[in-house]
Amino acid sequence: MEISATFSIMKRFFLLAPLLLFTTLLEAKTEKLQLKGAEVEVYKKASGDDLYIYRFDPPGHNPKTDSRPAAVFFFGGGWNGGSVTQFEPHANYLAGRGMVVFLADYRVKSRQKTTPKECVADGKSAVRWIRANAKRLGVDPDKIAAGGGSAGGHVAATTGMCDGFDEESENTEISSRSGALLLFNPVYNNGPEGYGHSRVKEWFPAISPAHSITKDDPPAIVFLGTEDKLIPVSQAKAFRDEQKKLGVDSELYLYEGEPHGFFNLRLSQGKAEHFKDTVLKMDAFLAKHGFLEGEADQAFLDKIVSGGKE
Repeated sequence: MEISATFSIMKRFFLLAPLLLFTTLLEAKTEKLQLKGAEVEVYKKASGDDLYIYRFDPPGHNPKTDSRPAAVFFFGGGWNGGSVTQFEPHANYLAGRGMVVFLADYRVKSRQKTTPKECVADGKSAVRWIRANAKRLGVDPDKIAAGGGSAGGHVAATTGMCDGFDEESENTEISSRSGALLLFNPVYNNGPEGYGHSRVKEWFPAISPAHSITKDDPPAIVFLGTEDKLIPVSQAKAFRDEQKKLGVDSELYLYEGEPHGFFNLRLSQGKAEHFKDTVLKMDAFLAKHGFLEGEADQAFLDKIVSGGKE
């Protein structure tokens, strides 16, 4: 009887373990991380949680006297999960080039049981928070770029292109609009033929950057692998062509044979040479639009790839 009872308990445990793990993930809250060289603050409280933003200052930055261009990055993860550490290498590089760079956490399904609408609202809140605190942080409020990968690229793009979705509790007299877009395989077409339509159709087309293109869009740079299974090359070309037709500077770089996430430095699907190439092209794009000065720092970029930050 004892052996039978033990076996029964073990059987129930193994059957319930996946459910228990899933429940734990759903109940997980945003974790405050310790990122080397970063200062961290709460930029928003929502869904009963603190949302953190991590700031990387350039060497010698003096907020009392400086007013530097800034960039904020949003991680990918299908609006379901993800970590701010995805764009930590990008933050280190751009801070080394003289920008104040932010990594913003935002609500996702696995942690706060939210929808893509809340992801977009948090992206806009992050840009607004940076602009509202620009003087204290030594940031130029007129030069805030937004970047991200996959669903984070969607969040970034909405800050520059999609109207609405602002938190009603915030001061909307302070703009949540970004001034340049740095998009890494972004899921920016959310129509029936695009990514995630079933999850955003309640707010479509307003929530879809590809369906919200206007002549006052910020300049955009997009990186995409030709073997990306989520974002067709045809949609990326259509996005670029429509923006250019309206006079918006829009750059598209295609990487032959590469899958979704090819640009990441420390994730399994990424390659160091593609990370470096996309960063150098991003650098040139930001310089063209007045966010950076001088030449790209190839030596510093090589140190980041090799694991060094300084």
